[in-house]
Amino acid sequence: MKTKGSHNYYVYILTNKSKTVLYTGITNNLKERLFFHQNPEPFSKAFTAKYKCFFLIYYEHFHDVNDAIKREKQIKGLSRKKKENIISEFNKNWSFLNDRI
Repeated sequence: MKTKGSHNYYVYILTNKSKTVLYTGITNNLKERLFFHQNPEPFSKAFTAKYKCFFLIYYEHFHDVNDAIKREKQIKGLSRKKKENIISEFNKNWSFLNDRI
């Protein structure tokens, strides 16, 4: 049995430069995942590539994957206004956090 705290999962929200699009995702390596979002495969049809959502504005850390998945689904189900509220509580100025990870 693995000990609690031996795993890391992140639920995160990215936006585009003008902060008009929001993308919610989940990963076990936030730094690596940000790199792949910022460097999409040529001709990628991924949502983040299409809408240029490369900027981290929100994240939560979890040790249990099931908790992370539950939270990701919860955030994805929120209205734009409610997503804006949780982002603003975490990151008042919606600063891009990529360099802080």
